[in-house]
Amino acid sequence: MHLDIVDLKSFYASPLGEVARRMILRGIRARWDSLSGLALLGLGYPGPYLDILREGTERSLAFMPARQGVIAWPSRQLSAASLVEATDMPLRDSVVDRILVIHALETSEDPAQLMAELWRVLAPGGQIMIVVPNRRGPWARRDSTPFGHGQPFSRRQLTTLLKQALFTPTHWGEALYVPPVQRQFFLRSALAWERVGAALALPFSGIYVIEATKQVYRPALAGKAQRIRGLLEPILVPSGGGAAGRWTP
Repeated sequence: MHLDIVDLKSFYASPLGEVARRMILRGIRARWDSLSGLALLGLGYPGPYLDILREGTERSLAFMPARQGVIAWPSRQLSAASLVEATDMPLRDSVVDRILVIHALETSEDPAQLMAELWRVLAPGGQIMIVVPNRRGPWARRDSTPFGHGQPFSRRQLTTLLKQALFTPTHWGEALYVPPVQRQFFLRSALAWERVGAALALPFSGIYVIEATKQVYRPALAGKAQRIRGLLEPILVPSGGGAAGRWTP
């Protein structure tokens, strides 16, 4: 179930939402430090993150699911946001270099079809960054934040989903070790929580930040090629002469 655009906007306008944005963006920028000259697409509710990531990009777009609603982005400029069906985006094949998916996969009614559509619009060698709730973390259990809605994932589930959609995971990150509460103590100490959680590899992070690369060649082709080679191999047939006859290719 998709959150309403008003709820998402209200969350990111809150102190807890600002902390979440900074901690998640920290994980994204660790891999995507510069996207200069690249085409960037954000799917879900990407505006709070695209504001930083779009610097230097060739172009940046924000696609928001129809059931969620849309707001203008970027603010005080010509809008680059659009309301779309996430499984049928109005883009040609292989036209974007980077895709950020946040507040989209966990609320999708058909995650496999969504991943197939992302594969379609991503350029060969392009990369995708997916931010999803960790099913073991406390953020997935608090519906007072957007990460407490929809279907949280385990690492194994995400790996399976990515591989079935022909993506190769290249980096696994985690964020939001800080508890999802509005108290000032936790908000002020959020960075310390992140550093300790990452250093100790604690299992209760709020979200996963996964980077993956598009596979251009489908693995099934290897099996098909093997079958074709088998068909072309010579087969022994009888040359005549009864039981004493010779077998020749």
